[in-house]
Amino acid sequence: MHAYYADHFILPLPSGHRFPMAKYGRLRERLAAEWPQVRLGQALPASDGELALAHTPGYIGAISQGTLDASAQREIGFPWSPAMCERARRSVGATIQACRAAMAGEGLAANLAGGTHHAYAHKGSGFCVFNDAAVATRLMQAEHARHHRAGGPLRVAIIDLDVHQGNGTASIFATDDSVFTLSLHGAKNFPFRKEPSDLDVELPDGCGDAEYMEALERALDELERRFEPGLVIYLAGADPHEGDRLGRLKLSFDGLEARDRRVMDWAWQRRLPLAFAMAGGYGTDMEATVQAQVNTYRVALDYHARWAALARRAAPDAPAVVATWATAGTGPRWQNAAP
Repeated sequence: MHAYYADHFILPLPSGHRFPMAKYGRLRERLAAEWPQVRLGQALPASDGELALAHTPGYIGAISQGTLDASAQREIGFPWSPAMCERARRSVGATIQACRAAMAGEGLAANLAGGTHHAYAHKGSGFCVFNDAAVATRLMQAEHARHHRAGGPLRVAIIDLDVHQGNGTASIFATDDSVFTLSLHGAKNFPFRKEPSDLDVELPDGCGDAEYMEALERALDELERRFEPGLVIYLAGADPHEGDRLGRLKLSFDGLEARDRRVMDWAWQRRLPLAFAMAGGYGTDMEATVQAQVNTYRVALDYHARWAALARRAAPDAPAVVATWATAGTGPRWQNAAP
């Protein structure tokens, strides 16, 4: 299973900054040591043209040239630096590469970072510079259209299970019927001004495993009733975990694993390629965050093996193919449900 990283670009953050930059390198170390079935590859940077599929030229230029004003940098949460720009481009590139690998027949592929769902078309926010899922979605749709001129557009479901609502993603696709945005998130958590997704499920503080899984089942049923995707992009945030500093939910490791398995099984049962990104995770103990993310990869490898077995049955005499790429209440509150 291919997974792409950009953790060698380290942001020069001030002492005491709450963003856990070290978790990305630690995740790669754990995967390399424990799961050799994960083929780790360095992410390539997204180009200006690719970024412009989801972001305004003025914003792309301000990030590239370092002309963001102080208030824009504060909203992102990072001081501008060349490393910030390069890491942001490569984080988007990693999701692009994962989507391409998944759609090329691998079935499942990953970005060791990504899930930057607070970035809008014209600005960044909440530790998110560019929106990797939005750029990758638009690029996959463009590439699909070049090879499938007779069919309709590639329809993409973005399943966002970070504990924070994907406001930037919801805003970018607000009027796009070819993309379905689904977000399960803490009702009282950041962002405090939320954008309407196609389906939002707001969870109360302290929500545990059983309540969460019930809400997820209902959300997936609603997604299936309203939308038929050809690609799934999954934000597998570790921040619903009970040990997260910013999460306010109470999912156990087992609960997070059940969540991941349910989403990946939903896609597998429909033979939908799935690319996933790690999104948020701010554990009081960073190793707990990393463990939650390692667990996601363990589940993903199971489903990747099913895709590989399917390919072998389809062409039993063919050699194995490795894809490489150059470029508030007491319960959940539902919003935007279909009439």
